[in-house]
Amino acid sequence: MRCEEIREMMPDLASGLMGITPEVGGHLAGCGTCAGKLKEFRQTMALLDEWQAPEPSPYFDVRLQARLRDEMAKPQAGWLAWFRRPVLAAALTVLMGIGVGLFFAKNGGIYKVHNDTVAVIEPQSPSGPGTAVSDLQALDKNDDLYADFDLLDDLEVQHNVTANP
Repeated sequence: MRCEEIREMMPDLASGLMGITPEVGGHLAGCGTCAGKLKEFRQTMALLDEWQAPEPSPYFDVRLQARLRDEMAKPQAGWLAWFRRPVLAAALTVLMGIGVGLFFAKNGGIYKVHNDTVAVIEPQSPSGPGTAVSDLQALDKNDDLYADFDLLDDLEVQHNVTANP
């Protein structure tokens, strides 16, 4: 047997749940490390068998019940206690959802930056979003925006960069 197999059986061997077979006994006789660990396990088990749990004081239950009554009689922490309730969390979630929905639905789908129209998002066309026809229609409606990209022409481009070498 190997040491790993013996180590897995050590708690059962030390507690007496498993008897020592001739194969295990042969390994323990030849391996001082495993024999020492088994001896330590047996000493630990013997020490745990001797240990006795201390008895609580005779008035422990009476004092515990009195403290529980005192804690239950205390008033709640005020408005902060209301934040711990799931009803408030659900109400705040609904309010956040309404706020986000109103933010994105404002101005009928026109997003503005510094009071300048950036792009117009039209309701879905019959050809469907993401199709070539709808993409061309969006480009046609926003051609003045795309034509004013002179800033991109002025950028310095790295000429020595290759894409996906």
